[in-house]
Amino acid sequence: MIQGIIFDLDGTLVESSLDFSLIRQQIGCPDDIDVLKHVESLGSKELQDKANQIIIEHENQDARTAKALAGMAVLLSFIERQQIPCAIVTRNSKAASELKLTQNKINIDTVLTRECYPAKPAPDALIAIATQWQIEPKHIMYVGDYLYDIQAANNAGMIACFINHGIEAHYQHLSDIIVKSLDELLTIIKQYRLKKTP
Repeated sequence: MIQGIIFDLDGTLVESSLDFSLIRQQIGCPDDIDVLKHVESLGSKELQDKANQIIIEHENQDARTAKALAGMAVLLSFIERQQIPCAIVTRNSKAASELKLTQNKINIDTVLTRECYPAKPAPDALIAIATQWQIEPKHIMYVGDYLYDIQAANNAGMIACFINHGIEAHYQHLSDIIVKSLDELLTIIKQYRLKKTP
């Protein structure tokens, strides 16, 4: 039974219009290397700080205009009424994440960003939440819209739910559950709980 739900933020609960091609160009990151890994590999703290500042500027600009995705408010309201523990784990910065939460009235207390733990696909943040909740990872669903989200859930031993927004991804078969929208996810959660609840 699903006893807790963790969400990614960008592209999962709220919009994201980050231009990763432009970010890569501005920080000199090759297409086949993860942006955050590239920053870590830069030779000096000065170069790392400069690259991080460029990324943060893009994130803050994106946060100022990001709107909630369709079905988000209804989904989170249902989860709250059911008293299901809920959290967010994102690769975004703390400042940009807080702005998106405030603007879109997302009332989730536990929000872990890349400043808190190693970024996804590392499972550290997910495992930390499972420990805090005292729930076995296999009873927690992690919902995200990208490969790193699926990998993080798999690495943590959690249920991997992939939201593809109606566009199939070549890696989505690695997830346990695939949905096209938050409305579909809500339907699945309701059905699952009805089936599993005595």
